[in-house]
Amino acid sequence: MSAPDATCPACGGPVPARAGRRGRTSVYCSAACRQRAYRARRVPGAAGSVRELISDVAERAGRLTPQPPETFYADVTELSSSVGRLRRIARTARDAAGTAEDVTPENVTPESVTVESETPEEAHENVTPLPVTHEEPGSGAPDDADFATLMEAYRRELQVHCYRMTGSYDESEDLVQETFLKAWRRRETYEGRAAVRAWLYRIATNTCLDHLRRHSRTPARYERLPGMAHGDAEPPARVTWLQPYPDELLADVPAADAGPEAQAVARETVDLVFLAALQHLPPRQRAALVLRDVVGLPAAETARLLDLSTAAVNSALQRARPALRAHLPAGKRAEWAPLTPPTPEELAAVDRYREAAERLDMAAMAALLTEDATLTMPPNPFWFVGRQTIVDFVSQSLDPALPGFFGDWRHVPTRANGRPAVAGYVRRPGTTVYRAQTLEVLRVEGGRIAEITTFEPHLLTAFGLPMTL
Repeated sequence: MSAPDATCPACGGPVPARAGRRGRTSVYCSAACRQRAYRARRVPGAAGSVRELISDVAERAGRLTPQPPETFYADVTELSSSVGRLRRIARTARDAAGTAEDVTPENVTPESVTVESETPEEAHENVTPLPVTHEEPGSGAPDDADFATLMEAYRRELQVHCYRMTGSYDESEDLVQETFLKAWRRRETYEGRAAVRAWLYRIATNTCLDHLRRHSRTPARYERLPGMAHGDAEPPARVTWLQPYPDELLADVPAADAGPEAQAVARETVDLVFLAALQHLPPRQRAALVLRDVVGLPAAETARLLDLSTAAVNSALQRARPALRAHLPAGKRAEWAPLTPPTPEELAAVDRYREAAERLDMAAMAALLTEDATLTMPPNPFWFVGRQTIVDFVSQSLDPALPGFFGDWRHVPTRANGRPAVAGYVRRPGTTVYRAQTLEVLRVEGGRIAEITTFEPHLLTAFGLPMTL
């Protein structure tokens, strides 16, 4: 029973006796007063509530400290590579579903047009041509096994061609696969005496043109983001779909035998700067320039592949060449340097860059950058120009004392687009696995880093690199 003089601490009223019931003596007169007192104890500012809240937050944060099991990452590499295969399978299935009933040799290539007269209706028409045929179809056609081997010999060369046309490694894989699918479907019409390289280039080029018309896009410039210091320089060009290409896959691609007039364009034509500038050209001008000045086809052959007159091809080239140079940096408007392995000076600069990042040494990293160094991160909107601007940004993730600290880094050297590159792996606080974080392509000038282009980590599988260390 409650004491006769017991009062409720919540309302001050009398606490009724618990007649005929055993148990703990009542403290409150009613359930409502008990709830009111409970809420009052949880009000910020009540005695001990701040200490309790801090203790509770610390306890919960401790329980939430990430400890991901290593088994979670066991199949990351396999999963990442499977994504590319699934993308190609989906594209192939979609193409097959749309054309399975339309395999007659009807030519759907539009009439020859010049670049100037291309209309919106023509821009959306599928221009993928049928294979080259001759007076005696099939007289010299190889059997299926030989035909597959014949096509496969040109895979890398054609993929680089599709890469130049689109600027995207992922898209180049899909487009070369689509090219082979179209060629395989029409293999019965191919005559063995025809130039298979030109025949495949025709299919690949028009496959790229179809793709570019379906996915119209135009390079822009980076914009200044609120609250972010970008530097005082003008924003650089932004090509959101630009991706790097592994040097290892360029080894078997033959160089073009272009004439002196085109040498300034034909060199180093897988450089990121060249590819970004190339994306500014309209698709047909881009195709004409690549086929003539990069692949090295004669004007008449280029005209036949594009279903244009020779005069139209020459006219497109006259516009494409100066337009290309207008979008190149000032230092790149003269002769291109040959595509050669990184020099010892470049490799030494990259090694110092890796060591500085792994030591979290911002002073050493700052000393490696040129005064007007540039950092971009396609497809993300982040860009920074100037040594101090880059250092201020990077230090936020490399300084353990700052809240944005990423963790410990490891870097694996590689090569992309004829330049040195590093794959960055980070081990976040509380974890034990180094996970792929970045792929950085570096441009070195005079022993210092002048440009860093940072790409997303899913591309590492194309370079034969793992997703975890």
